[in-house]
Amino acid sequence: MRNLKRLFVLLTVAISFSFIDVNVSFAEGPNDQAPIYHPSNHNGKKVLFDNSHGQTAGQSDWVIDGAFSDFAEALVAEGYIVEEFRSHSPLTSGDLIGYDVFVIPEAQIPFKVTEQNAIASFAEQGGGVFFIADHYNADRNLNRWDSNEIMNGWRRGAYDNPTLGMSTAESLALTGVTSSNWLSDEFGVQFRYNALDNTVANQVVSQSESFGITENINEVSIHAGSTLAITNPEVAKGIVYLPTGLTVSANKWSNSVDQGVYAGGGVDEGPFVAISKKLDGKAAFIGDSSPVEDATPKYLNEETGAKKRTYDGFIANDNGAILVNIINWLATEESYDSFTETSITLDSVTPLLSMELPENSTEILNEPWRNPNLGYLWYDQSTFAAGSYGSTVSPPATFTYALQTPPVLDYSGDPFTVTLKVENLQPNESISGLKMQVYLDGGTAISQIQNSNGSWPSSYGYQDIGTLTANNNGVAQKAITIRLNPSVTATSASIRLKDSSGSNLFTKAVILGEVGANPEEDLQTFESGQYLLSLPKVLPAPGEAFPVNIQIDGLAAGATITNAQIQIYLAGGTSISQIQNADGSWPSSYGYFNLGTLTADPSGVANKQVMMRINPVITASQANIRLRLGSGHNVLTAPIQLQ
Repeated sequence: MRNLKRLFVLLTVAISFSFIDVNVSFAEGPNDQAPIYHPSNHNGKKVLFDNSHGQTAGQSDWVIDGAFSDFAEALVAEGYIVEEFRSHSPLTSGDLIGYDVFVIPEAQIPFKVTEQNAIASFAEQGGGVFFIADHYNADRNLNRWDSNEIMNGWRRGAYDNPTLGMSTAESLALTGVTSSNWLSDEFGVQFRYNALDNTVANQVVSQSESFGITENINEVSIHAGSTLAITNPEVAKGIVYLPTGLTVSANKWSNSVDQGVYAGGGVDEGPFVAISKKLDGKAAFIGDSSPVEDATPKYLNEETGAKKRTYDGFIANDNGAILVNIINWLATEESYDSFTETSITLDSVTPLLSMELPENSTEILNEPWRNPNLGYLWYDQSTFAAGSYGSTVSPPATFTYALQTPPVLDYSGDPFTVTLKVENLQPNESISGLKMQVYLDGGTAISQIQNSNGSWPSSYGYQDIGTLTANNNGVAQKAITIRLNPSVTATSASIRLKDSSGSNLFTKAVILGEVGANPEEDLQTFESGQYLLSLPKVLPAPGEAFPVNIQIDGLAAGATITNAQIQIYLAGGTSISQIQNADGSWPSSYGYFNLGTLTADPSGVANKQVMMRINPVITASQANIRLRLGSGHNVLTAPIQLQ
């Protein structure tokens, strides 16, 4: 039996910690050791992820220890060794020796002919290749080529001159790049140049027609993506499609350069996910990186140096499950050379628009879609911003803010203390001008900060917290005494810290209430084996935040769990919950969200507290809360009362 008293203390008595910082890497590039992950139970297979063709350009961060880490971790859990490929030199067949699957995430630098040959040869000899593209004009490094064009082998409106409009230096960087209908010729598919949004790919072929890839798959998300055309049904087949009835007005990506929707969705729009058989090997394709990525980017933007923001797509819908299924299929060698030798139904050739043919294509808008920042050269990593992949300069140290608050802020008007800690300062450095307030949903200020002379302000709102001075280790800490407007009756609010310029540094959801109640009387707990969830017995109104504590025991001391996910859902499966992000913001969708890292203490117990909220439109009185470790691995499910 767990020590429930200890758990209650963790949830409702102990100080609540929240942190916000910029999580970026030190200077790192192709010459540095690439990450490699080893499973605890190796299945004998190895997967290699390409990071040599601009996979970290712009807002992309498609690396296995960055925004593709959920995908990588899921493969490691399946028993795969997962590695990243880094190189200044072109990809060769030798680079792929010993690997079973080669994943190409949204390339931004075109493949040379020798590289195309190496990839095709790898597949012919039994390897699996996974092509991850995006929508047309997703040109993240502003070199006039997007991933769809690169995968296909030719640039829209520039088939006869792949370096059209480029400088001499840019053209030299693309030496060895030649236009061809490479992807279609080698794998029987072509990425279309459409750009679709505001829908979900829910037309899924049966598992008997997909070699088992679509087992238990109902829908795959798309957030501004493209589809493919089947050009040779003997070797290529669609397995996931968008619904029919799509329209330009409703489903065109807002920045599309053309009509965006080519055939109204469905089969004629072409598959969103497809597979291919190439002699002894295989290939798979998806028209959007959003279902693959997660919200943990590693690097700063190579052009601007800004922090990236990526989408938490891997855990949405059935994305993670189908991606793992694809890798499992790609990694399994089979004896047939084409789909004509199997029992599956062959597709028809996807009708193409005239403008999709290389000889008829045009550059609809001038490229690139905007001019790069002065000094940034996509082909010269010495011009990349500090903290980006390829730069030799580490990013400047960023202040880290940690706020300690009581688990419940007293709304009776009595004072309470919060403690602010700031790290990464220079020894003895002082900072001032920081302001803090507690406010209700909608923005109403409800807090006052006690003045240094013991008096209180006459109004509620942002107030200066005074000067913080770092110790010899560069850490500054200050206790701040606050009181709330005693007329407040709300049970949830937010506390926010701003700098002298007015920029938000820290936002955290907090609980308001009476202090001193017996915490054990106010909690409900659910237990299943080594897993335990605790949350308030009475949940606040939908839309208001509340704490949930997750405890996992029976672990080795220091062990970490990184794939825990939680959600609240209605009968029938509709997701209705969100988890607050580390920066105090909230996601834009409802569903499963990662809990981050749980680390076991010396006794083998890992705890994590998160803030959750329910979709404010929900009127149901009952739901379920579920904890899972990765897609499909449910470990605790319990019914809860909503209101």
